Amino acid sequence: MCSRRLLGPAVCLAAALAVGQFMAVGQTPGAPQEPKAVGQPAPAKGKRAQEFIAAFNKGDAKATAAFWTPDGTYVDMAGREYKGRAAIQQLYEKVFPAQKGAKLTIYVTSHKEISPDVAVEEGVTEVTPADGGAGSTARFAAVVVKKDGEWYFESVRESPARPPSNVAHFDDLEWLIGDWTGEADKGESGTASFAWAENQNFIVSHFATTLNGVPVVGGTQWIAWDAIDKQIRSWSFYSGGGFGEAVWTKDGNKWSLQTTARTAAGKKVSATNVLTKTDDDHVTWQMTKLTVDGQALPDPAPLKMKRVKPRP
Repeated sequence: MCSRRLLGPAVCLAAALAVGQFMAVGQTPGAPQEPKAVGQPAPAKGKRAQEFIAAFNKGDAKATAAFWTPDGTYVDMAGREYKGRAAIQQLYEKVFPAQKGAKLTIYVTSHKEISPDVAVEEGVTEVTPADGGAGSTARFAAVVVKKDGEWYFESVRESPARPPSNVAHFDDLEWLIGDWTGEADKGESGTASFAWAENQNFIVSHFATTLNGVPVVGGTQWIAWDAIDKQIRSWSFYSGGGFGEAVWTKDGNKWSLQTTARTAAGKKVSATNVLTKTDDDHVTWQMTKLTVDGQALPDPAPLKMKRVKPRP
């Protein structure tokens, strides 16, 4: 959290300020995103923004606080409110000596004009310490107002900066999280595990199959949300050196995975894998419509799997 890293709580305050119409020139607003990780919103380049950033980088508490209206407010992530330009200046006077040389960057991610003289903006800020170490980040929401031809902060509220997550798009697959084991006919067995990747943006699976106790194939699969085509996709990397891609389509309690793959030997494979959920602890995998270099092959036996229960 920005309020507990490196420069203390007021660093986030300093980071959350160069917003509003200050940013209008050279800014590309978009959907809320974190900076650099997605690379969409550009750093603010407006004249007013640059004046604010310059005041902050110089450690000039009076000049920095002057970007607020006389009765403007700032609320930090702990809910502490600083009301009035004088109180905000006093806060900066305590903070700046501890963070000399720090540099401020602001990324505006949304902008809404309420009237010609009032705007609401949101975004993410970074403060990089003088030694080039790990910086601090914060999300902000600000109301700015125009007075005597200049824009000022009426209110600024900060919150922890959290990376975006696709977890909401995996509601129908979240039940897969965990470890699974199962058997098919003729001595075939399999294991699979499903776990969240960082920030719940992906589900990662590790799988393996054996035949009469002898390893046959295994690999790793990354399951992702495709924000352009609005669908679930996955990419698989097999222990034998091949790789594949699939598009997931849900129909009731079944998922159909339209899969294309290439083997290490240079053969093209296609298949439809059907994942059928019996209940939260039982599932069946069935490969259908299997072709190798255009030649159809018989469907293998379905693999019935059950959840591995953790020990009490």
